Amino acid sequence: MDEIQGTGPKTVTCFAGLTDSAIPVEAGAKPIGFLQTGQVALRKPTISQFAKVAERLQEWNVSVDLAKLEDAYYRSRQMPAQQYAGILKLLETFSKHLSLIANDVMVQEEETESPLIRRARAYIHANQGDPIDLAKVAQAMHVSVFYFCKLFKKATGLTFTEYLGRVRVEKAKQLLLNPHLRISEIAYDVGFQSLTHFNRVFHQVTGKSPSAYREAKSIRQMLN
Repeated sequence: MDEIQGTGPKTVTCFAGLTDSAIPVEAGAKPIGFLQTGQVALRKPTISQFAKVAERLQEWNVSVDLAKLEDAYYRSRQMPAQQYAGILKLLETFSKHLSLIANDVMVQEEETESPLIRRARAYIHANQGDPIDLAKVAQAMHVSVFYFCKLFKKATGLTFTEYLGRVRVEKAKQLLLNPHLRISEIAYDVGFQSLTHFNRVFHQVTGKSPSAYREAKSIRQMLN
């Protein structure tokens, strides 16, 4: 995709001529999400443009029904550039408002979350690749397992095992973007002791298997 440089929303146009913009929603200086326009054609699709799209897909050996693709291509949502610019300004306003709300929530959480839970979160993230368990974390926090378990569930809404699984899955999602790493290798790197357990937890958290997640991300990167 070709990125249009500048401040504010980040806008890209893919090889098919469809434009998409993303506006970050931030908590502090950290992006926590994006408002997106979805893909829009700012110019009426042409026969020559579709021919280039079909040629590119053939170069990539992508198996696709060209007749259906052509029909979908000409049905792409079209919008005048001026109207699209107006939508971006509206989304920027929404983004700023959501960022203010997110900052307020973050401050409130930091004020209400106990130092013990903050230390526990930091400990889990720092040691997620090691074979840690509930007893080990409770010991590191200098509290009983029962007390830690009760306090942690109340603060996070998750059990220790659920939270650790989510932390490991988030790390695995980053590693899956590297096509040279085997899934079994990633599973052990992020702290799972078996591939079966990794596959089960990954599916519970993301709704996809690790291989399906990797394939979906690869296709998106290819189309971008």
